[in-house]
Parts: sequence; structure tokens; C-alpha cells
Amino acid sequence: MADGVPMVATLAAKTMEVPGVHTLSLALDTHSPFDFDYGQFNMLYLFGAGEVAISIMGWHQGLLQHTIRAVGRVTRPLVALEVGQQLGLRGPFGRGWPLAQLRGRDLVFITAGLGCAPVVAAIHHAVANRDQYGRIVILQGVKHHADLLWQTQYRRWQTLGECQVLLAASEEHRHRHHWRLGLVTELLALAEFAADHCAVMMCGPEIMMLAALKQLARLKVADEAVYMSLERNFQCGRGLCGHCQLGPYFVCKDGPVFHYPQVKPWLGREGV
Repeated sequence: MADGVPMVATLAAKTMEVPGVHTLSLALDTHSPFDFDYGQFNMLYLFGAGEVAISIMGWHQGLLQHTIRAVGRVTRPLVALEVGQQLGLRGPFGRGWPLAQLRGRDLVFITAGLGCAPVVAAIHHAVANRDQYGRIVILQGVKHHADLLWQTQYRRWQTLGECQVLLAASEEHRHRHHWRLGLVTELLALAEFAADHCAVMMCGPEIMMLAALKQLARLKVADEAVYMSLERNFQCGRGLCGHCQLGPYFVCKDGPVFHYPQVKPWLGREGV
């Protein structure tokens, strides 16, 4: 791909996950390898609408997948595309999850809402390479149980050995099987993993991750064991425009996945 010039992608399939959220499966018009790390993102471009940063979900049957919530001037026309129509794609950008460095450890995934998208591809990798990791613990929070994306996958993960799936709904009105009423951070009290030999990967609203960090500290999980994917206003994907600056870092270029000790001084600070 030429520097800064989008490659052409064709929409090969579109799946509605829940109302307002679709997964776009893209065929890339390139003969060059398209390699990425789990946790990276692409900039998807639509002529006349603009460009938006979307996490890479992974490959499925030779197609590159992105899951998008239709909420803005670019995402709404993106999910309205019909099969066969084309869009532009730049990427991949940023830094992903250091999965190769985490082999042998228990893996703990903590996510909320559509924030689970950058993590789901990493879960797929861990499940597909089950012998390389210890226990897998998946904590997912949503407002209502019907908001959970990829419910079939979560049910399948619940059946795997040495894999614990805990789900929380914060605004549900009654108890449901396999669900806890409350916040995702409350699930940590039920999670079964080795606090001294684990890696935690988090993604979602920053206020949720800050609350989870307090719970992890109580469980004696070291700061060095924690990684997080941060969300900011990505405009260029290259650290040039400054919209995503966090202290001395540009989230689009230096992240979006950060080692917690790296950004600890800057999280939760107003104006940063």
C-alpha cells in the first residue's frame, strides 16, 4: 500500500450482531501480505463521508473483519453499504497485545460493551493455541444481556476446559442463567486465576478499567501483569494530528494497547 493512500476493499458479507452493530467482512484488493497484530486497528474510508478507526477483528474464510456500531457520520453509511460495494482501508496501525510474551500464563480478559472487539481476536488466538497458555478467564459486561455480541462464541467458550466465562448485566431487571446482575468489575471476585502468574488484558470505558485496576490491586495482581487498550479520538493513525495525545504518548501510534505501568501516571487525569 502506498504511504497514506487507502487500498481498495470490497464488502463481501455483512452480519448484524445486534441492532445497530454489524460485522463487515472485506475482500482486499491487494497482492501484498496484510499482516497485523491482535489489538491493532485500521482506518476505514468512505468517499464523501470520511474516515474512522475500527479495531481489526481478524480473518475469517479469507476475509478481513471489522465490527462497527452505527453512531456517527462515517459509521452509519459504512454499515449501510451493500455487498459488492467498495471502501478504502489504511493500516494496520498501532500496537497490539503482546501475546507471544504471555505464553505460559493464565490470561484474564476484562471488557465492557463494544470494547470487547479489540480483545475477541486475542481470545480466539488463545483458544486456538490452547497449549501455550494457562487458564483463560473471560469477564464481559453489558447493560442488558441482549447487548452481548457474539453470544454463540461465548457459549462455546463456556464449554472449554480450563476456561471460565463470567457475564454481567448492569441494567438488567431480573436474574438470568449464567448472568450476574451488576458491573463487570464485580466478577473479579468470582474469577479463578493465579494472581502471581497471569496477564490481564482490558478494553472498554476508561472508568471501568480504573475500577478494575483497584480490584486487581486488592487481588495482588502486579501492575506489570496488566495491559489495556485505550480509546481516543483517532484522526490520522500516525501520531501527527495530536487528537489522541495522552501525556507524552499518541494512543494511535504508541498504543492503542499499552502496558499499564507505561501510562499509569496519566490515566484518570482531567484534561489528559
